[in-house]
Amino acid sequence: MEKTLENRAHRYCVIMCGGVGSRFWPFSRTDMPKQFLDFFGTGRSLLQLTYDRMLPIVDPDNIILVTNSAYRDIIRRQLPDVKESNILCEPARRNTSPCVCWGAHHIYALDPEASIVTLPSDHLILREEEFRHTMLEGLAFVEGGDRLLTVGLKPNSPHTGYGYIQLGNKLEEYPGILKVKSFTEKPNLEMAQLFLSTGEFYWNSGMFLWRADSILKAFAEHAPETAALFDSGEKFYGTPEETDFIDKAFPNAPAISIDYAIMEKASNVYVKTADLGWSDLGSWKALYDCSPKNRDGNVTQNCNVLEHECENTIFAVEGDKIVVAAGLRDYIVADTENALLIYPVAQEQRIRQVVNDVKSRFGEEYV
Repeated sequence: MEKTLENRAHRYCVIMCGGVGSRFWPFSRTDMPKQFLDFFGTGRSLLQLTYDRMLPIVDPDNIILVTNSAYRDIIRRQLPDVKESNILCEPARRNTSPCVCWGAHHIYALDPEASIVTLPSDHLILREEEFRHTMLEGLAFVEGGDRLLTVGLKPNSPHTGYGYIQLGNKLEEYPGILKVKSFTEKPNLEMAQLFLSTGEFYWNSGMFLWRADSILKAFAEHAPETAALFDSGEKFYGTPEETDFIDKAFPNAPAISIDYAIMEKASNVYVKTADLGWSDLGSWKALYDCSPKNRDGNVTQNCNVLEHECENTIFAVEGDKIVVAAGLRDYIVADTENALLIYPVAQEQRIRQVVNDVKSRFGEEYV
């Protein structure tokens, strides 16, 4: 018991919550991205649910949020118990690698013995007890050596929007943890179908566990430009000067994901396989897939719909409007105060470009 309590004191979580979520337009906006929205009518946003999920695993004071400076006030409102000093605000968007590096430096300055769970803020996880066991077993594993661990999820479809992990050799002393053989980013449909048929490939969840010193060592070895930039602020981390240093240095960081910068290059990478009832909620189709459906396969998100001969369509409407629709098959209908999206599900990958077109033609107030 004493060892468990001792370990908990050195366990931290970094929640990455600075993304824009443009594929969920028009609900997800630049000033209120999807991680701050309550998609399921629970009274808790995706970020709040992520925070709640970590409370049985790490102390509240050890939960760090890395976000864009524009979202500080939203986080203060949604998570009022989080210390101000635990909200790290990026002055520019530079993908996940700089976010991870800064978070690790910040935590290492507070606790050189720290181990870290690094999570996106916008995932749906239905099996929370399994999640807790996965995190605790993963933390125990990385605390035992210089190891980088990702969480792999067994695929149930040949999804082309996820990265895949090829499983390597098992570790007999750690059930469910294997060496990573390879990573593949977002394969085409034929390749994804092949991956599914072999049983050797799992989805890359984007959830990572490591010791603070291990990930900083990995940056030095595999991402020296990023490492040098953040190493130059070593004397500032955990001090009042940290923000000024980051505001000047962060915009110069290479814009690259942690997968490309570290995980695909390092030799000490492992995967913990799990079944978490997971979705990354990256798009309207993902929300449709994990939502209750009526007998015609339609989904209504907190709205009243009168439909005739509609199938496999998701309706998401703000306010007190009644939606009346006929003949829609495989469509997204998403309506907000100043924007209405009616779009085929099969073409949802184009929504990011739609958002750019809307911004260019009608102005930033619509995005």
